[in-house]
Amino acid sequence: MKEDYSAFEKPEYFWNRELSWIRFDERILEEAKDSTIPLFERLKFLSITSSNLDEFYMVRVASLKDQTHSGYNKPDISGMTPARQLEEIAKATHSLVEEQYRTYNSDLLPALRAVGFHIYDKHETLTDRQAAYIDDYFDTNVYPVLTPMAMDSSRPFPLVRNKTLNIGALICKHGASEKKALFATVQVPSVLPRYIFLPEEESGETSIILMDEIIERNLSKLFSGYDVICAHPYRIMRNAELGIDEEEAADLLIEIQKQLKKRQWGEIIRLEVEKGTDPRLLRILKEEFLVREEDVFVIDGPVDLTFLMKAYGIDGFDEYKVPKYTPAEIRELQNDDDIFTNIQKGDIFLHHPYQSFAPVVQFVQQAAKDPDVLAIKQTLYRVSGNSPIIAALAQAAENGKQVTALVELKARFDEENNIVWAQKLEKAGCHVIYGLVGLKTHSKITLVVRREEDGIRRYVHLGTGNYNDSTAKLYTDCGILTCDERIGADATAVFNMISGYSEPDRWNSLLVAPIWMRERFLHLIHMEEVHAKEGQKARIVAKMNSLCDREIIAALYKASAAGVKIDLIVRGICCLKVGIPGISENITVRSIVGNFLEHARIFYFYGNGREEIYMGSADWMPRNLDKRVEIVFPLEDEDCREEAMNILRIQLADNQKARILQSDGTYKKQQAEDAEPLCAQDYFCTYAAERAEAGQQPGRSRVFIPLEHAPEAAED
Repeated sequence: MKEDYSAFEKPEYFWNRELSWIRFDERILEEAKDSTIPLFERLKFLSITSSNLDEFYMVRVASLKDQTHSGYNKPDISGMTPARQLEEIAKATHSLVEEQYRTYNSDLLPALRAVGFHIYDKHETLTDRQAAYIDDYFDTNVYPVLTPMAMDSSRPFPLVRNKTLNIGALICKHGASEKKALFATVQVPSVLPRYIFLPEEESGETSIILMDEIIERNLSKLFSGYDVICAHPYRIMRNAELGIDEEEAADLLIEIQKQLKKRQWGEIIRLEVEKGTDPRLLRILKEEFLVREEDVFVIDGPVDLTFLMKAYGIDGFDEYKVPKYTPAEIRELQNDDDIFTNIQKGDIFLHHPYQSFAPVVQFVQQAAKDPDVLAIKQTLYRVSGNSPIIAALAQAAENGKQVTALVELKARFDEENNIVWAQKLEKAGCHVIYGLVGLKTHSKITLVVRREEDGIRRYVHLGTGNYNDSTAKLYTDCGILTCDERIGADATAVFNMISGYSEPDRWNSLLVAPIWMRERFLHLIHMEEVHAKEGQKARIVAKMNSLCDREIIAALYKASAAGVKIDLIVRGICCLKVGIPGISENITVRSIVGNFLEHARIFYFYGNGREEIYMGSADWMPRNLDKRVEIVFPLEDEDCREEAMNILRIQLADNQKARILQSDGTYKKQQAEDAEPLCAQDYFCTYAAERAEAGQQPGRSRVFIPLEHAPEAAED
C-alpha cells in the first residue's frame, strides 16, 4: 500500500530550489573570500561562481521566464509561483554579484598586487611604455580580426551572440552634434586571448591587461571620420533551453542540431554592463534587448570574471596554489595480471580523483584489443574533448567486435560535442543510439562480454560519474569493476531495454530509473521508520549532489518523526528544512565545498543490522527518479562496502570544509572545537597514496587500511 505523506508535504516544510542553488554559489564564494586558502585558488573559486551563475540564468531563470510568459502560475513545493521566484532570484543574485566584485576589488586585487601580479582592467592607468605596447599589439594582432557594426536607418540592430563580450559605443561624425549619435558595437573575439601580458615595469612582476580594455582604448581606429562619444563593455545571457518535441522529431540528431543554432536567437534574460556606462548607451541596450530593470547587472569591475580560471594557470606563483595532486594507483591492479583476471579475484572499488581513472580507460582499451571479447556496450553522457574511450570503442568496432554506444545528445551544453563523437563512432561501425524519447540516459555503465574457457563471462563497470578522463581529475566519484553474474545479467537487461523495447519482469541487483528506483528508495526509508517505531536502531546516511524531490523529502520527514537518525551530505541544492519541531529534528544536512567537486552518490540504510549500501548516478530529484535512465547499484563485496562506509564516515567528521545547514536556511562551518582538524578531501588524498604504497609490498592482502586518526562512525 502506498504511504501517505500528505502531512509532511506542506509548502512551509520546503526551501525553494532556485534560492537553495544560489546559497550553494554563495558557499563557493566563501572559499574565494577565505584568506586561509592559497591566493590563486581563491581566484579559481571566484571564477567558478561566475560560470555557475551564467548557467543558472541560461537554464533555470530562462525556464521560469518561459513559465511566466505562458501564464503558468502553479506554485513549486515551497509555495512560490514562477513570478515570485523571479523576484526573489533577482534580489539574491544582485546581492551575490555585488559580493563577488567586492571580493575581487577589495580583497583579491590588493593581495595579488602584494605578490607581484597586476591585473589592469582600466587602460587609463597604464604607463606610457605599456600604452605604446598595447597600441602596437592592437594594430598588429587585434585590428585585423575585428568587425565593427553600426546601427542606423539602413542597418538594423545587429545580432549579439550569447555570452560574448562586446564593446558598445556611441559615435557621431566629426563636428556633428552628439544628439545625432549612432550606436555601434564590436565583439571581443573569442579566438583571441582574454588578456595579454604587459612588459615588466619592475623586475619579477607580472602584469596583464584585458582584451576589452585594449579594444576600447583603440576604438576610434575602427570608426574613421567619427568621434567616439563613449564606449563600454557589455554582455548578454540568452535562453539556452532546447525546445524539442521528441515525439514529433523524425531524426533526433537533426532536430537537436537545428535547435542548437536557435540558442543564439533565444530571449535575452540578463544584461551585464560596466559601472559608469553612459545612460544614453544603456537606454539603447535595454530597449533593443527588451530586458527588465531587475535583469540589468551593473558590474563594478571586469565584465565576466571567468577569465580568472585562465589567470590561475599562469606560470609561476606556485607557492600561492595548492600543489598539483597525482592520483594514486589502484592497489588491486598493481601486478602483472590483465584487468580481467584481476576483476575475477574480487570486485574492485574505485575512488576518483584520489585514485587514477586510468583503469576505467584501460578496461575499455583492453576489451577493444582482446580477441576473446565479443561485445562492448557503454552509455556516454559527457566525454572529454579528445576521449581515449571513444577512440577505444571505434577501434573495437574496427576489430570486428559488436559495439553499442548510447550517446546522450541531450546532455546540456555538451550536445555539439556528443554529436561529433556519435558520428565518429557510427563511421567506425559502432551501433549508436541517440538517447531515448522523453528520457535522458544519465546512467554510467559499461558491459564487456568475453568468451572464456568455462563459457561467456560478463564484466561490468558501474560508476557515479561520467566517462570523462578530464573531469575525473576534478570531480570526486566512485565506481566498481565486477564480474558478478547477477550484475552482469542486469547490465545485459539494461542495454536490451535501451536498444529495444524489452523490460525485464525482475532485476537481480540494480535499481533502474524511471522503472522502480523511486519505489525502492521509498521502501528503504520506510523500513527504517518501521524499525525505529519498534524501538530498534534506525539510521540513514545519504550523499548526493542535490535533494529536491517532494516525496523523498516527505518520506525522510516521516522517518525522522519516528526517530530515525538521518545524516545527509548534499553538495548543492537542498529543499529539505532541518530543525522543524516534530518533523526534522533528527536530520542533519552538510555541504562540502573543497578543491575537488563533490559528485559521488552513496546511500546507506542500517536495515536492522543488515546494512544496505548503494552507489550510482542518481540524485534525489524528480528528473533523476522520473525522467532519466539512471542506475543505482548495491555494494556486495565486503572491501567495497567498507570503502564506501569510510567515505561517509570521514565526510561526516570533516570539520574544515563541511558547512552545516541551519534552520533558517543558512550554512555554517563545522566547528573543530577540541577535535583534531580533519579535511575529508585531504584525508582521501593521503589514504589513497598509503593504500597504493601498501599494495606494492608483497604479501599484503586486500584489507581496509584506515589512517590512524580516522574517526569511528557517528553513533546515535
